[in-house]
Amino acid sequence: MATPTIDHPTPENALLLLVDVQGKLARIMHESEAMIHQQQVLIEACRLLEVPVIWAEQLPDKLGPTVPELAGKLEGYSPCAKSKFGCWGDETLREAVRASGRDRILLAGIEAHVCVWQTAAALRSENYEVHLVADAVSSRSAFNRDIAFRRMQAAGVHLSNVEMVLFELMGDAGHPKFRDVTRLLK
Repeated sequence: MATPTIDHPTPENALLLLVDVQGKLARIMHESEAMIHQQQVLIEACRLLEVPVIWAEQLPDKLGPTVPELAGKLEGYSPCAKSKFGCWGDETLREAVRASGRDRILLAGIEAHVCVWQTAAALRSENYEVHLVADAVSSRSAFNRDIAFRRMQAAGVHLSNVEMVLFELMGDAGHPKFRDVTRLLK
């Protein structure tokens, strides 16, 4: 039986899609502090590696803005407000992904079993390769998060983590940003 090949994300083919890490809701996620920390590292490293970031907010007038720890790292980017749960259901976000020309989506955010899952499922149906950055994703309960991870994996989503995806993006210890990125991981 042939082993399926995975084309690793690179700075040339990947983008980071950050989903709905907002207000009080972000603070009640399972292991929220650790998740937000991993998201910070991921955003900073993507910026260093020149990987574009698309940033979604679910009804920000009701749920509040993106948490300040992340909003500060996203300076220069503008959030895309949405009402649909999945990002692909929002025309602005859909067009931003298409316009990027990138086909490997690094997916992070909340909640795993609702907005992240619906985004991943829609991206897979459009033949995007989705890399779920699992330590940068959560739900209010570990159970809901874990069910979402299983469902995404069954849909062809690649489970990853911050450190794994950053080393894939660099590909080589000789990468010019290697020291800067690995410093973020310490």
